[in-house]
Order: sequence, then C-alpha cells, then structure tokens
Amino acid sequence: MSVTSAESTQSVQSASAASAGSTGASADGGAQALRPHAEDAFAAELAALAAQDDRPRPARWRLSPWAVATYLLGGTLPDGTVITPKYVGPRRIVEVAVTTLATDRALLLLGVPGTAKTWVSEHLAAAVSGDSTLLVQGTAGTPEEAIRYGWNYARLLAHGPSREALVPSPVMRAMADGMTARVEELTRIPADVQDTLITILSEKTLPIPELGDEVQAVRGFNLIATANDRDRGVNDLSSALRRRFNTVVLPLPDSPEAEVDIVSRRVDQIGRSLDLPVADGGIEEIRRVVTVFRELRDGITADGRTKVKSPSGTLSTAEAISVVTNGLALAAHFGDGVLRPSDVAAGILGAVVRDPAADRVVWQEYLEAVVREREGWKDFYRACREVSA
Repeated sequence: MSVTSAESTQSVQSASAASAGSTGASADGGAQALRPHAEDAFAAELAALAAQDDRPRPARWRLSPWAVATYLLGGTLPDGTVITPKYVGPRRIVEVAVTTLATDRALLLLGVPGTAKTWVSEHLAAAVSGDSTLLVQGTAGTPEEAIRYGWNYARLLAHGPSREALVPSPVMRAMADGMTARVEELTRIPADVQDTLITILSEKTLPIPELGDEVQAVRGFNLIATANDRDRGVNDLSSALRRRFNTVVLPLPDSPEAEVDIVSRRVDQIGRSLDLPVADGGIEEIRRVVTVFRELRDGITADGRTKVKSPSGTLSTAEAISVVTNGLALAAHFGDGVLRPSDVAAGILGAVVRDPAADRVVWQEYLEAVVREREGWKDFYRACREVSA
C-alpha cells in the first residue's frame, strides 16, 4: 500500500515574492531573514523563467531542464529579463547535473571544499521543485531517523505505532510529494546510515515495518547529495550506494578571471544582504586575494617562473569570498570606505596559516620570495608583514 504523508510540506510558490532581493519572514512576525532561501531570494527570476518556459517539463518540475540550466548559468530571456549566473563554470557540468535529476538516478556533487557544491545543490532544488528546504545535514552523528523517519514519542506511548505518531524525514516528505531532497556532506554520515538510502534510491520505496506499510516515491522525486574530496576515507560510500548516484565533479575555477568574477558576484550579494556600504577599489584587492590563493594552491606563480610551497588548507574560492567580505566590513566600519590591503591581510593570514608551525613558514617564504618583489604590491606586502609579525 502506498502512503502519502499528511505532514509533507507544500511547495514554495516562488512567484509570490516581489523581487530577486526579497527576504523571507521568520516566525517572529516578519523579521527579515539573514539569508533567504534560493527560491525566495531569486523568486522574480524563477517566475520570469516559468512564464516564458514553453519547453517540456518532467513530472512536477517547476521549470524545464533548459530553464533550470539557464537559471543556474544565467542569460537574457526574450522579454529582456536578465537571469544572473548562480554558477560560473563549464556549461556541460550543469547540463549533466540537470538531466540526471530528470532520470531515476540520484545526483552526487563531488569536489574539494569551496567549489559551490551546496550552492549548486540549493539552486537546483529551488529551480526544479520550488523548495530547497528538504535538507538532511550530514554529520558524524546523523542518525538513521534523519533519512527515514522518527516518532513522536508522546503519541507513540499513548496510542502505539500509528501514522499520527510518525515524524517524516525530509527525504520521506520529498518522496511523498515528488520533490527534490538534499543530503549535505554524505561522506560524513556513518556508513550504516548512508546505506539507508540504497532501498530508497533503487526501489523508490521507504518501508515502514512498524506499521506494515511503505511510502512509494511519487514521480518527480529525486535526491541531490554532496561530498568533498578531502573526506575520502572518512566514511567512503559503499559500491552499492555509489552505483545509485551519477557523480558530477565540480572543479575549481579554471582561470583567474573566472574566479575573480565569482568572488566579486558573491561578495556583492553578501554585502547587500548585510547592508555593507559599497567600498571603492574592491576589484583590485579581490584580484590580489585570488592571485595569492591560486598561486599557493597551485604551488607556482602565475607567470610560471617561481615554484612555491603549498599550505595545508584548501584556499578555496569560498574562503576568498569570506576574506574579501570581512575586508569590506573593516573598510566600511573602521576605515574610510576604500578597500585596502590592510583590510584583507589579516583574513588572508587566517586562511593560509592553519598549521601554526608549517604553514607560517610557507607564508613567510611566499611573502619574501614573491609578494615583496611584485611590482605594485608594496602596500600589500607591508600590510601582510604587519599582521604576520
């Protein structure tokens, strides 16, 4: 017998938001959300795409696969509406991810930390289902109930096992409503809990043995999981589970220009959400931060002439965004509104020097051998020397 959960969540109506900058409301009566869900923050874009999308849509999808890809990659619609890029990278990666969700295979987004796996996952769910909140956050303590279901123990004790006493997980609700569920950091979840997904993904069924019942997935259901390369060996996926996923690897930006573009866009979005004043000179410091991160990450300078040691950290694009955002806050609140080397120097030091012994040596050598000799970087060198002392 197939069961549809009475407690399943309703899809968010993205067209109800007034603009791409709209904010969500909390339970306290309408306070602005610090970080609105993707379907709220970009509601106007999703509504514009839906209005002009005349291509075939899979069952229960809000948009066609073409429109989902356009939402992520950006573009201009026939009526002139500009869709901002959510992901800057190879188009084929997004197309493969979107088409995977239109099949019966689940999607695994794999990559080093900071390659926008969570960001892409959220926006895919928002564009496909209109709801990115059906989320399981993977940790070492994630229990089986987080993926399957739990119980309301007051009702369970009072009336015994029943549908009313059952508490559905986000995955169970997605199955019942034909929506997209998300599992973050899959490889952090214990192996025996991971394997709970095998029956769900292969049979599209979630048994409820306590009730002699089951939940069968409605058409439109699928699952997006994320995992990072650095966690390989923590809780490796079993071969049985890995076969249920189509794996898409999200790479680091392939050029400095692409990475500068990504950092600039995200810093601008975050700055507006935090009401930070726009700082002058930001693009120059963003280029410096990106250059430093890429050279230390790659182990060689941009001109290919000097080899450098790499620190223990990942120095990801996400960390570059954090460094620049913090620099903007310093410039706005404790400076003259102009983003300067002194505003980003401390953030770079914190990102590079994770191991106080080994990484500090790497950083000092890079400062003296590369930064000190680079034309136009004198102020940056002095600022980094000051915070490194």
